[in-house]
Amino acid sequence: MGTAVRRSTSFLLSVAAVLLVVPRYDGSERLPTIRDRPTVTASPYVPAGGWPDRIGALAPVGGLTLSSSDPAFGGFSALALRDGRAHLLSDGGNLVTLALRGGTVREPRGHVLRQGPRVGWDRRDRDSESLTLDPRTGRAWVGYETHNQIWRYAPGYGHAERHSAPAAMRRWEPNLGAESLVRLRDGAFLTFAERKPNRRTRHGLLFTGDPTVPGAKPIRFLFQPPDRYDPSDAAELPDGDLLVLTRRFQYPFRFTAKLVRISRAHIRPNAVVSGKTAATLAPPVLGENAEGLAITQERGETMVWIVTDNDAMALRPTYLLKLRWPRSEREK
Repeated sequence: MGTAVRRSTSFLLSVAAVLLVVPRYDGSERLPTIRDRPTVTASPYVPAGGWPDRIGALAPVGGLTLSSSDPAFGGFSALALRDGRAHLLSDGGNLVTLALRGGTVREPRGHVLRQGPRVGWDRRDRDSESLTLDPRTGRAWVGYETHNQIWRYAPGYGHAERHSAPAAMRRWEPNLGAESLVRLRDGAFLTFAERKPNRRTRHGLLFTGDPTVPGAKPIRFLFQPPDRYDPSDAAELPDGDLLVLTRRFQYPFRFTAKLVRISRAHIRPNAVVSGKTAATLAPPVLGENAEGLAITQERGETMVWIVTDNDAMALRPTYLLKLRWPRSEREK
């Protein structure tokens, strides 16, 4: 074999070896990753005509428009709050945490979920859609929609501790799977699929404990959202009931959202669970894609937080809204 042939063969073998170890690239644009210390600015958000006194049963407290020069900022699909810090998870494996002080944000930090179902370059490999935290330890659970898996991360998101692909989620539609995930105060976990099994109902699962523990078997039920709405997140109310954020897309480019309260007591095996609409968010108050939901307690008051997803479109805003859950509802 001549020298030129040997060199060509060696080159081809090197290329083949690289292709075997480098994540697949299908021509789609590689997702950017967030910087460790992104610059995030906040400005007041006031809808056209001002805030109404009430939005359904809730009272608006205020809103912020969040922005950053970091190309990986935005596209947030989930929201959690712990110790005064908001955790904003994008659907591309990027996460931003920041401290909320009145109408300002401080100490923004960027995190990248480097361990997940796949470690490739496109959105399908890092389709992180839902997030919930243990308020005591700071551990985080993330639902991956395309792969129908749940991963648990150490506090600070430095590494994954374990993960599972629950059998009950195996037939959920790719890209329409674990859109919401919430850890309840008693240690149970609740998740909803975004779509299916039909136009009127959505799959729901209630795990009695950590869903990443081997052999965890959930209660299966169906959630019936308002007509043409899909669940995008959920959070636990002080009395143990659930508040579900549902949203609807309408052409040409308009979103509306409904907050639906469902009774925890109604979640039983094979039950079809519906609830009461507590508020509807629609233009001019909000016309963006409401994706993330969290609930906090402040001096005896229940606060409802919502973050919007700009679908990674730089020209669209990211809003963080804060509303007060009324005492009359808390006493029901």
